[in-house]
Amino acid sequence: MIDTKMDWTSHNFQISDVEFNLFKTLIYDKAGIALSPAKRTLVVSRLSKRMRKLKITSFEEYYQLTTNNTSELQHAIDSLTTNETYFFREEKHFEFLKSDILNKCASGDVFKVWSAASSTGEEAYSTSMVLADKFGLKSNWSIIGTDINQSVLAQARKALYPLSESKKIPREYLNQFCLKGVRSQSERMLMDAKIKKHVSFEFLNLNAAFPDYINNFNVVFLRNVMIYFDLETKQRLVDKIADVIKPGGYLFIGHSETLNNVSSRFKIIRPSICQKIK
Repeated sequence: MIDTKMDWTSHNFQISDVEFNLFKTLIYDKAGIALSPAKRTLVVSRLSKRMRKLKITSFEEYYQLTTNNTSELQHAIDSLTTNETYFFREEKHFEFLKSDILNKCASGDVFKVWSAASSTGEEAYSTSMVLADKFGLKSNWSIIGTDINQSVLAQARKALYPLSESKKIPREYLNQFCLKGVRSQSERMLMDAKIKKHVSFEFLNLNAAFPDYINNFNVVFLRNVMIYFDLETKQRLVDKIADVIKPGGYLFIGHSETLNNVSSRFKIIRPSICQKIK
């Protein structure tokens, strides 16, 4: 029941075991994310913000809304997915990309990269600067970023970031590929349009069938994604990703992740850097 007289700013939401299990099952079925009991507080914190806005009093009522409203279901998924990222995260991955992968490619080669959980786009744009530095801005390279969270995809497409996020970007890349805002935008930076035209962002659920445009990649970034999945989901996902990587192509994963017992289709080149063998 909706109580319009309630003080929603101070309302203390409580989630029952049954309600927690409803959302645990929902996010697993829709996104493959396995929520442990330790995530109970996270579920309450993130969903209660939306519930306050809608003036909904119980998690069961909000769950029922998500089952009958596609738009609200997406809001719930957006709320429960984690989107931590920054420019040139795991710097050694980009060093390896530049020195060991790109140096073996001819400048005229088609080169495709997939940022498989792109969040707000920093990973994809970091990669674009490395590729632009190697191949130039008129070459045949492209990057696609995908995510299950529609709100972060909208931010990624804008390519507009707080200037404070520029600290990890190499100075030469800042000068070539980033524009500093002026006046009311003086604390922001924008990716140059010459970079943006090589980068696209699309909604994609990694646990659903891949669309046709997900194919023939030289490099796939799947960093800090598998930590949210159980073993069966990891195995199924990595097998699908192996299918869309070119022979000898590369998969980057997070440093806390492993392909042990997950896939035999890659060999470990360096910690968290894998090469497709079959």
